[in-house]
Amino acid sequence: MDQKAQDAITSGNTALGIEFGSTRIKAVLIGPDQQPLATGGFEWRSKLENGHWTYDLDAVWSGVQAAYAELAAAVREDHGVELTTVGAMGFSAMMHGYLAFDAAGGLLVPFRTWQNTSTGKAAGELTQLFQHNIPQRWSIAHLYQAILNGEAHVGQVAHFTTLAGYVHWKLTGERVLGVGDASGMFPIDVATGQFDTGMIAQFDELVAGRGYGWKLADLLPAVLPAGTQAGSLTADGALLLDPTGTLQPGIPFAPAEGDAGTGMVATNSVARRTANVSAGTSIFAMVVLEGPLKSLHEEIDLVTTPAGDLVGMAHCNNGTIDLSAWVSLFGEVAAALGATVDTNTLFESLYRSALTGDADGGGMLAYNFLAGEHGVGLEAGRPLFVRSPESTFTLANFMRTHLFASLGALRVGMDVLLKDEGVQLDSMFAHGGLFKTKGVAQGFLAAAMDTPVSVGDLAGEGGAWGMALLASFLRAGGGDLTGWLADEVFAGAEVETMEPVPADVAGFDTFMERFRAGLAIERAAVDNL
Repeated sequence: MDQKAQDAITSGNTALGIEFGSTRIKAVLIGPDQQPLATGGFEWRSKLENGHWTYDLDAVWSGVQAAYAELAAAVREDHGVELTTVGAMGFSAMMHGYLAFDAAGGLLVPFRTWQNTSTGKAAGELTQLFQHNIPQRWSIAHLYQAILNGEAHVGQVAHFTTLAGYVHWKLTGERVLGVGDASGMFPIDVATGQFDTGMIAQFDELVAGRGYGWKLADLLPAVLPAGTQAGSLTADGALLLDPTGTLQPGIPFAPAEGDAGTGMVATNSVARRTANVSAGTSIFAMVVLEGPLKSLHEEIDLVTTPAGDLVGMAHCNNGTIDLSAWVSLFGEVAAALGATVDTNTLFESLYRSALTGDADGGGMLAYNFLAGEHGVGLEAGRPLFVRSPESTFTLANFMRTHLFASLGALRVGMDVLLKDEGVQLDSMFAHGGLFKTKGVAQGFLAAAMDTPVSVGDLAGEGGAWGMALLASFLRAGGGDLTGWLADEVFAGAEVETMEPVPADVAGFDTFMERFRAGLAIERAAVDNL
């Protein structure tokens, strides 16, 4: 066993990051070299309950306890020591959503996640009021929609937060939030790094006649940038995370962050003119801007990096779920024929087949919309595959079309930034399951954006590693996050970059012409199926 690793663990020369993804809770412990020493995880799923996508809070705690227990067991097995403390820690989670509590700390309504598209009226009214895009996923849209719905719980709200903010509060007693996650609750004034006070006043005036006994500022968490201590693990919090009592209290906490922010950190994409694309259950691109946009665009969320710099976010609710369903169907075909194919081989073989397809996918069209997609004006979705008699219907074109479809709505949003606003990019980094098959989706993304796209092994542990890095940054004393990542984490990192191939760029453009023109078919399916 590595003595240096043992010493780091026993002395607390480590950092721990835990992230609640939409399908997996993951924990990563890193050492002084910023590389993982141990990991743990737990699979979970949201559920549709009374018209809202939600997760039970009991599942939050049973899930995180299981993920932490698996990590602690890995430390014991791989390094021969017990995990009793870490140098710093932090939590991140899928952004947005609505967790509202009364003065006694009781949950008022089940957690409403980012997947919900039931706040269209509220989001539209607030966007016009603020002249700042308020997506349906944002916490303030959920609160205002509850007001418009006349929901009785609104008058009892003492505070509301995100999933990461909730977990942080229960473990530290502090109602605070990292600026990146906070920017998905309510607009941030990047000049101050705090919630925009002018917009808060506008909201208070908007609801003034409804008889609530609160002001919005009293309901929102405090906002902190990366590198600032956001409390410490309490004795009750330690037992909540590790019921065995082995983990000791007193560990400093980094500000809780959203998965978009930790993805930026994990891909070294927090500097201006950099971008990263994350593809999983949802797919989104984060572009760090050099200044404010010229116009209001409802396709673009304006959020921040964990350091507070302005980011244009093109977010799509629908990522790789429909694509994975097709791959699974082909796996069933193989099994029916008596073939045994492991999942990784199945995905890689089918993805690679797309490389031999026609540049535009053979004249076919697909939509991967299981849920609504605000960027293309859909409140609900229906996965569709459409071809004409003239389409070239082959496996290669079928897979290429569905891989293109997973990037279609993202391209709509990125066109706003890159073409309408003229945003300049120096680099784009891609991560997530879509890009695990080398050279396939990476090349298609380069074609879709007509921009070089890089991938690298360092982002393999994803957002949980990004959160661990933010905890390590706290231990280092904070300061310049961009410089610290460049010098202490990514210096000498190996990445592979693919340049856009002109024929693929033209092919994707042709596919996008069909994609935009065919949206009427998707709307008809939503209305009639």
